[in-house]
Amino acid sequence: MDIKEKIIALAEVQGASGDETPAALLALEMLREYCPDADIIKGNVVGKFGVHRDDLPSLVLDAHIDQIGMCVTYITSDGFIKVGNLGGLDRRLLPAQQVVIHGKKDIKGVICSVPPHLSTGEGKVLEIADIAIDTGYSKSELEQFISLGDSITFDVKCCNLMENRITGGALDDRCGVAAILHTLELLKKRETAYNVTVIFSAQEELGERGAKIGAFSLAPDIAIAVDVSFAYAEGEDEKKCGYLGKGSMIGISPCLSREISNGLINAAKSVNLPYQLEVMNGLTSTNADRYSSSREGAKACTLSIPLRNMHTPVEVIDVDDVVNTAEILAEFIGRAAE
Repeated sequence: MDIKEKIIALAEVQGASGDETPAALLALEMLREYCPDADIIKGNVVGKFGVHRDDLPSLVLDAHIDQIGMCVTYITSDGFIKVGNLGGLDRRLLPAQQVVIHGKKDIKGVICSVPPHLSTGEGKVLEIADIAIDTGYSKSELEQFISLGDSITFDVKCCNLMENRITGGALDDRCGVAAILHTLELLKKRETAYNVTVIFSAQEELGERGAKIGAFSLAPDIAIAVDVSFAYAEGEDEKKCGYLGKGSMIGISPCLSREISNGLINAAKSVNLPYQLEVMNGLTSTNADRYSSSREGAKACTLSIPLRNMHTPVEVIDVDDVVNTAEILAEFIGRAAE
């Protein structure tokens, strides 16, 4: 697979928060090419890269494997499925979306939508408790395949856009997983200045729960969270966004290590790689927050891939930014050793 094929394969496999196993198994298979000892531990995919030496500091590369979604909370007498959210869903776009309920077998459905002819025209955004999924099955038929708590994801495939861009669901943060895998590919023939461990963490969308476990158990000296951040689209505040195709976004925040931020910047400059700065005035709302405050604290930083339409079925990234993220990481990790 080339990197685009990896991104698409990862983005199209099921893995809602708390039910990440299918996505984790695919990521594990890909990771074992570089980390033969990789395994799934407490829901996280974890592997050690290369030979670890006692005299080197430890560095963790983290990307979360879960995606936003919903879960089954109730089945009405008429056979409609009621739901709760898994992560920060944009409720404005839910009506008329196609979804898959992941039970004993996958069941496809659509989220009910009131026709405009029957609407009062108020345009009210539905509460999550008002959402109902229509599968065409009766309640008794559904209960043969569906249990309360089963996860639900959008029924969407990735599509190619112009200029090496792709759109789809779960690009947050499967493109980050692909970026780390490509980093390991670039590092195969280079010395590293760190003992590198990779973690594809679970349940980030539910409060960085997998990273909290990983940060405590791995206790790294340095941690870099590879995630996504906001790419500018028409009508948004340009000061708060990055741009598609202009490189990875290096995080700067009072809760991040300025030493690591500067190290990533210098690594990019040293080989003329494009990059953007992402300034945050507090917590980053990424897994980096967990590493920076776990145990004695790690020197943490974020490296984010610009993404449009976050937490929707039509997220957009530029594959060049994924490659750029990997190149900056590889240069940071390998350059210090050389």
